[in-house]
Amino acid sequence: MKVIFRILHSGNTMPYSFPVDPDAEFEAGQIAQLYLRGNQVVCGVSDGTAPFGIIDDIKKNTFSSTSIDETVIVYVAPIAAPGPGGSLVTSVDILKELNNPNIKGASFISSPVDIELIERNGVVRFLAGTTLNFDQDGDGIADSIKTVVSYSFFVPNVPGDDSTLSSGRITVWFQKLIGATDAFETNRRYPLNNPLFVSEAGLFTTRQIQPDYPAVAIVMNPPTNIHGSLEFLLL
Repeated sequence: MKVIFRILHSGNTMPYSFPVDPDAEFEAGQIAQLYLRGNQVVCGVSDGTAPFGIIDDIKKNTFSSTSIDETVIVYVAPIAAPGPGGSLVTSVDILKELNNPNIKGASFISSPVDIELIERNGVVRFLAGTTLNFDQDGDGIADSIKTVVSYSFFVPNVPGDDSTLSSGRITVWFQKLIGATDAFETNRRYPLNNPLFVSEAGLFTTRQIQPDYPAVAIVMNPPTNIHGSLEFLLL
């Protein structure tokens, strides 16, 4: 599945098209910014410094998607060992496949258990010594390790696309609207009504890179493992 961008309510807002930055790669839902290339003003992906709208075009060799709050459980009881404070821990490293390979490492987050990621294969490693924290059989004794992960991954076997090829222009929505996208940093949490900033890669994030970098939207509906897109009000 490609990165999505849906307009849920545009009011009287209309998009505008700009000359596209020939060096830029982007997907719909990323944040736009103007750049000077020679003597021409062009539009590409924001680095967070001067964002002004949301892109509604595609210029990409590969596509990405997200997995939000994916639950990962490994059964450990047969190889458990005594740990500190009367706890049980795994005595060896344990590998577990995630739902998707080709994961972007910087996008990966795991809670409440820290685990190692093998990006290309979409495999995680629970290290020896990790405390068991989940009871699968309901007998009151922890027999497994459970954690929840979120990440972005490259979609395999989907060719790239360039919707700006014939026109040489990029479409940008830059006035107030309500929308939904899965172009956001997956290693962040998105509380309701939280301000949204722009990452160095032109993605929505709750992380403010610098104190003077502006908020561009607010969270209207956080992403979940059932509803994976982020709903927002563009300011």
